[in-house]
Amino acid sequence: MTADSSRCASPAFRFETVVQVDSALRERNYLPDEGLAIAVFLSLRMRRPLLLEGEAGVGKTSLARTLAGILGSELIRLQCYEGIDAQQALYDWEYPRQLLALHASRAEGPDAVKALYGPEFLAERPLLRAVRQGGRAVLLIDELDRADDQFEAFLLEVLSDFTISIPEIGTVHADEPPVVIITSNRTRELHDALKRRCLFHWIDPPDVEREVEIIRQNAPEVAEPLALAVARAIERLRGLGLVKSPGPAEAIDWARSVATLGREELDEDAARATLGWVVKNHDDKTVVEARLGDVLGT
Repeated sequence: MTADSSRCASPAFRFETVVQVDSALRERNYLPDEGLAIAVFLSLRMRRPLLLEGEAGVGKTSLARTLAGILGSELIRLQCYEGIDAQQALYDWEYPRQLLALHASRAEGPDAVKALYGPEFLAERPLLRAVRQGGRAVLLIDELDRADDQFEAFLLEVLSDFTISIPEIGTVHADEPPVVIITSNRTRELHDALKRRCLFHWIDPPDVEREVEIIRQNAPEVAEPLALAVARAIERLRGLGLVKSPGPAEAIDWARSVATLGREELDEDAARATLGWVVKNHDDKTVVEARLGDVLGT
């Protein structure tokens, strides 16, 4: 089997410049810095996986979702976790349906067994589906650092040629690879072999000016003075060494929650009442509550 996608028809090739990538992302409320826009452009044009690292909440996963929407491609997500193996990422057989078919056919012998391992009984997992979709898909391999070394080595093999062998059916190959976004929160270091296969970009938390822009873009009901106060407070929170440092998503939620309460300023009462929107760890909350005046700059 061969994916029927065509290189010339790939939606990824609609971008001729970095500026076009930047504009397309901004139209969908994703505000990249220049380095990230360049990385996305090069990944699309050079057909290389893009490895994104950075603290949790800086927008790695949402970039893949946004890109899939821009390209009109199917987003296929492989969520990694401790203990994930190749079978869970590739394919499985639908055993209950096979048993029902076997009982219904009352067939026996090798031919009966062979019939049970046809395409109609194959359960696609993310990697197989991505290879079949080829250039019509965005494959998000999320939090690869959670998986073990063996899975990472297996993944590298798949990414090298986008070919999957299914003994009972045959070989599935993508004529054109899907767009691939790999994310890591750096709970462990990924191997050099995988990094060499990918383009790499580290996403830093936004500075105050860009944080205000992100808040205003995603929560237009938030007045600019309040967005600025929240952005400055978020920057100070990131300097406290918290277990879970707040990202842009928390900044948006915090600003929106304060505005929803009808507050025009981020004073201590408003901040304390809405702290659960920005601080999601009990120990962090204790630290922040004790230093709330410093966080608010008062």
